[in-house]
Amino acid sequence: MKAHCTRLLRTGVILMLALAFTLPLSAAVAYQDHPYHFGFKKSKNGQLPSINEEGFKGIVDRHGAVFLGDTSKKELYLTFDNGYENGFTPAILDTLQAKKVPAIFFVTGHYVKEQPELLKRMTKEGHLIGNHSWSHPDMTTVPNEKIKEELNRVKEAVSQVTGQATMRYLRPPRGIFSDRTLAVSKELGYTNVFWSVAYKDWDTKVQRGSRFAFDSVMGQLHPGAVILLHSVSKDNADALGSIIDEARKRGYEFKSLDQLPQHQQSSP
Repeated sequence: MKAHCTRLLRTGVILMLALAFTLPLSAAVAYQDHPYHFGFKKSKNGQLPSINEEGFKGIVDRHGAVFLGDTSKKELYLTFDNGYENGFTPAILDTLQAKKVPAIFFVTGHYVKEQPELLKRMTKEGHLIGNHSWSHPDMTTVPNEKIKEELNRVKEAVSQVTGQATMRYLRPPRGIFSDRTLAVSKELGYTNVFWSVAYKDWDTKVQRGSRFAFDSVMGQLHPGAVILLHSVSKDNADALGSIIDEARKRGYEFKSLDQLPQHQQSSP
């Protein structure tokens, strides 16, 4: 009897090991689902920003998510969140085109449905379109299949409108994530992109003028910065040209996310 139980136990262990190697990562590993709100210590007086003091740094690093570029180089990555259109994206695109600056626009399903012509213009002028989910949910509250559905719907809809064949980058809605959500999206081929320069620009009822936007961004600028701006902000649209010009005066160069060191290292 004892020998029989031992054989059964060994067989069970072998089966478990086989499953661990053959099942998708999310099925084989039980990831933690504690929700985190992305936060960081802002750059100030030339010091680099940090998330070292935050409990989630290990999770971010483990899944290859980024919030910085190469901090040894004066390079900047300009990113916009486009949940809906507030009339300022055409002016933003005009400025980017005039200044020859690349950017990425993270879009929702609502934006894809309502603004196909702006999406076409983004890709035509050399910008990337990233995934901000279809309905902007807190993805830590939905199951894996729903996450996949949210991301696939945006990717497929953008491809139908613009012809963009790939979508590599994801910005989690509201900056909320967990070990599980990062793992699921990574399996789908996404790099989660957070930020190292940001300010409260998303409240359209509290716009403080282009000078405030300019000072808020320039006061945090640092090598390798991933800049988050919301396209619904009039302040951002008005200040963008000055931000680009002043950054260049300080020796900075604007790069595409496809030029991130992390992405280049993982590319074949």
